[in-house]
Amino acid sequence: VIDHPKYQESKRIAIFLSMPDEVQTEEIIKDIFKQGKECFIPRYKPQSNHMEMLKLSSAEDISSLALTSWNILQPSDDDTAREEALAGGGLDLIFMPGLGFDKKGNRLGRGKGYYDTYLERCMKHPCGKPYTIALAFREQICESVPVTENDVPIDEILYEDC
Repeated sequence: VIDHPKYQESKRIAIFLSMPDEVQTEEIIKDIFKQGKECFIPRYKPQSNHMEMLKLSSAEDISSLALTSWNILQPSDDDTAREEALAGGGLDLIFMPGLGFDKKGNRLGRGKGYYDTYLERCMKHPCGKPYTIALAFREQICESVPVTENDVPIDEILYEDC
């Protein structure tokens, strides 16, 4: 990931805080700050498909985040001081989680459409749609995954031996 040309050229990067069954992102987040890039993480709105990408001030900032009922760390609802990526300069790159992927760029998420609706909003931003990379385990690569017309294909899937 760290040697990937899109990562190297990106200044504003959104990345998920990994759950135990996902590709672990902690070292990538540390490198984002080490290289002087800006790091944004998701804040999911329960009972909706709305998500924001909010700026982290440092890798250590993660320890100040609240744990949701989904067991995900994210900025609390009353945390209004953080920059939202689309309120500023947009994003260059989004690292995306998922449950399954196919080699055509289709992604099976957790069913709420958070990333798809966020990418739709990115497309309306003056900076346009960021490059999207899914981080996956080889076992998550399928022949095909179910998609709907609202699903936004991802640009690239990174996994072992890809």
